[in-house]
Amino acid sequence: MKKTALLFPGQGSQYIGMGQALIEADQEAAELMAMAEEVSGFSLKKLCCEGPIKDLTRVLHLQPALTAINLMCWQQLNKALPDLVPAYAGGHSLGEYSALQAAGVLSAKDTMTLVTKRGEFMEREGAANPGGMLAVLGLTVEEIDSLLTTYSGPGVVVVANHNAEQQIIISGDQEGLDGFSQVCKENGAQKVVPLKVSVANHSPLVAGAVEDFSACMAAIQFHSPQIPVLFNVTASLENQPTTIREIMSRQIISRVRWYESMQRMIDDGVEVFVELGPKKVLTGMLRKILPRKSPVTCIQADTPELLEKAAEIIAA
Repeated sequence: MKKTALLFPGQGSQYIGMGQALIEADQEAAELMAMAEEVSGFSLKKLCCEGPIKDLTRVLHLQPALTAINLMCWQQLNKALPDLVPAYAGGHSLGEYSALQAAGVLSAKDTMTLVTKRGEFMEREGAANPGGMLAVLGLTVEEIDSLLTTYSGPGVVVVANHNAEQQIIISGDQEGLDGFSQVCKENGAQKVVPLKVSVANHSPLVAGAVEDFSACMAAIQFHSPQIPVLFNVTASLENQPTTIREIMSRQIISRVRWYESMQRMIDDGVEVFVELGPKKVLTGMLRKILPRKSPVTCIQADTPELLEKAAEIIAA
């Protein structure tokens, strides 16, 4: 089999109808969704398959809903390739919990418990401290960090995600985003694009969620990864369950070092990246990271047909 990395998407990848084909085609997928509904207390199947999109996109609902779909995708790929030993697992922000489940750090039920509480706490903090996120294109993270050190405008603003060499997500309150986005434009940013989120993720504005979420994690059993996981906060590996728990408590307010993690996987010779979950956000970012004419294959899979295709590519 080809050297493969599993990637799991986070918020922003949702769409109405996600997971429906998997649930209808496979009893185990339907059972996983039923478990996710029981744990979360929400009608996730209806939200995923029928919407409305406004309700699905609520942080409270989206975190368990999207995670359930990610877990189903891994379940189905694992059934198709039971002998697959991935070289890495990684997830973008919320998607990191799906990666931990795939790597054996968390059970599926505990994963759903954590993302449900995470969504609850983050929605609470978003209501108490309104904010948002912007994508800044055309500047490097070093350039943006330098601009932030001298920024003296109003509001709160930080780097939330380092997605690609010149695709940086900033997060903060409206004053901070408005003021700093103007600084970015004046210093060479090609484009500044608002993201469709209602919470200033990975910023000090959601810091109030950390203590409560850490208390929830203390009651959950963490195991050593059976698949190497590159963590968002550190862009490095970790095997100790206690340290992993600490890293994940900080993840809510810390920078997502995605670009560094993908570079490390590429440098280590990963041949196939499989995005297990809705849409093609992560494969799209990878195509900006990979060198031109790279032989590396990137495939997204969230339907029976796409998962079958992914299995064929990995096994080839």
